[in-house]
Amino acid sequence: MDQSLQAFRSLQPCECHQIKSLKYSITGDVILVVSGNAQAKVLDRDGFNIMECIKGDQYIVDMANTKGHTAMLNCGCWHPKIKEEFMTCSNDGTVRTWDVHTEKKHKSVFKPRSNKGKKVIPTCCTYSRDGKLIAAGCQDGTIQIWDRNLSVHTKFHCQQAHAPGSDTSCLCFSYDSVTLASRGGDDTLKIWDIRNFRKPVNEAKGLTNYFSMTDCCFSPDDKLVVTGTSVKKDEGNGKLVFFDRLSFQKVYEIEVTNASVVRCLWHPKLNQIMAGTGNGLARIYYDPVKSHRGAKLCVVKSKRKEKHAEALTQDYVITPHALPMFREARQRSTRKQLEKDRLDPKKSHKPEPPVSGPGRGGRVAAHGGTLSSFIVKNIALDKTDDSNPREAILRHARDASENPYWIAPAYTQTQPEPVFAEESDEDEEADKAPEWKKRKI
Repeated sequence: MDQSLQAFRSLQPCECHQIKSLKYSITGDVILVVSGNAQAKVLDRDGFNIMECIKGDQYIVDMANTKGHTAMLNCGCWHPKIKEEFMTCSNDGTVRTWDVHTEKKHKSVFKPRSNKGKKVIPTCCTYSRDGKLIAAGCQDGTIQIWDRNLSVHTKFHCQQAHAPGSDTSCLCFSYDSVTLASRGGDDTLKIWDIRNFRKPVNEAKGLTNYFSMTDCCFSPDDKLVVTGTSVKKDEGNGKLVFFDRLSFQKVYEIEVTNASVVRCLWHPKLNQIMAGTGNGLARIYYDPVKSHRGAKLCVVKSKRKEKHAEALTQDYVITPHALPMFREARQRSTRKQLEKDRLDPKKSHKPEPPVSGPGRGGRVAAHGGTLSSFIVKNIALDKTDDSNPREAILRHARDASENPYWIAPAYTQTQPEPVFAEESDEDEEADKAPEWKKRKI
């Protein structure tokens, strides 16, 4: 990437669904794409699909018995130590871990529960820095933490971490895996010590949050906590706010743009801060001395110069007084040239039209070529049948009596002489009955 900051490729991996999370793996060779549908995707660095999670059966009540998510995804992240493992959470009330090489079924499933034992929806999830703990923030305001190897009961559980009914937008562990930062939909940022998980260590209020994906993160030295603020349209600028981790005093703030700051990341190796805003703008803050690579490589790389293509054209010389043998054909437009070629039967391969009137050239005119002549021709035909059907049947009576084939041979032993039924009075009455009373067969 050069100073123009133009992407080398643009793609739409999940069709019309909203992209909620994009995370690089720890090796940086694949990208986890979490969208508004129920299936997460893993792409390589060139944007080609590597795997897609399977969708679960939505008619099964127990979500632990389904092979995948059945509702919209909310968040996803990679394991900090195992490069093939990642995690997703969904509106179906589960947190699932996956393996890149096994797309037909999840590895393990965690089901958050309220204090009454009912299902709750996790809105964010994360791993601890050592990968041993899994944390999820839920819509009922709770934060639940499991041991990665024990998916049944929670290891740490805080009931009223944030306001019930609000979306906890982000959870982030410090680099020592002891402190947890949570960004709530109740406009607060809280710091927790998981060894004493009943109440927060520090809390900052008045940090407006309109998005369910607003991030918070720690600085690489674990001394600062960073988050973004939301604003309404034309009512100020979105800010990046920095707090001291111990005293939780506001240290510094940066006005990013006239839109909400949603995503933020402080990269530990590059030592650069990335911020994504609600108006589609991404900004990177770096120090010329303390930062390494990253945006510094784009700044020093100049834009690629455009290559102007050169083409040779043949000029047309008009010589009206030249002899016919030396005169060049007049140039015409493509449309006019096609119209002229259409008049030439050899160039256009035009088929011969049908012969009308008397035949000529060995071709005979088709009779009844019009609809009216066809109708007149068919009306003139006499289609009445004057033959007597009784006479047509009796023509075969002599042959049937001399050479019987079907009925007579079957009764030669039992009834050599045919016996017919006599007419009864009922039959005579039936014959005399009116037509509308006769039985229809």
